[in-house]
Amino acid sequence: MYKSYSSDNITTLCDDLTRLEPVFSHIINTFGYPDLYLRPPTFESLLRIILEQQVSLASAKAAYLKLAEKVKNITPENILLLNDDELKSCYLSRQKVIYVRALANEIVYNALNINNLNTLSDSEIRAKLTAIKGIGNWTADVFLMMCLQRCDLFPIGDIALVNSFKKHFELPKDTPSTTLLDMAESWRPLRSIATIILWHAYIKERGIVM
Repeated sequence: MYKSYSSDNITTLCDDLTRLEPVFSHIINTFGYPDLYLRPPTFESLLRIILEQQVSLASAKAAYLKLAEKVKNITPENILLLNDDELKSCYLSRQKVIYVRALANEIVYNALNINNLNTLSDSEIRAKLTAIKGIGNWTADVFLMMCLQRCDLFPIGDIALVNSFKKHFELPKDTPSTTLLDMAESWRPLRSIATIILWHAYIKERGIVM
């Protein structure tokens, strides 16, 4: 019933979720329905998500813009034309240089077709992506959510999500991830929507500009 979300159905899906969990109703009543930060399912989008690993969104955006300025068109082929020093000059750490190269190589030499991933199931996509060095479950989850708009992801490695979850459900700071995952089970198959609502609250409460 619920495979993907979009600007056309997000309000309906949020309403469906609020019937399962009153906390989400309170968030929406306070901050309104969430904005959607969608990205196309492309190499460029997946590269940008890699840049966002374990850093602030502002830092990741600066690296992305610097890289775009250098190559003009962010493609696997153009990335592989840059040497390590050129990539580092775009604010990429040594590890991020390795990860970005691994992704570009996978597409150029192993024929991973990101544009066709939407024909696969969530688990099949996760398996393909996490086989690439530097891509873990968080990166795969965010790609599935933001780029393919899949409805039932819950990226437990996301700090903003976890902090917002604990705050709005009045949980102790030391609540383990296993407890959060168990609680989120009741929101299937709309865990992505729950994540979006909790992110929305986090962003609004801190006045973050996306």
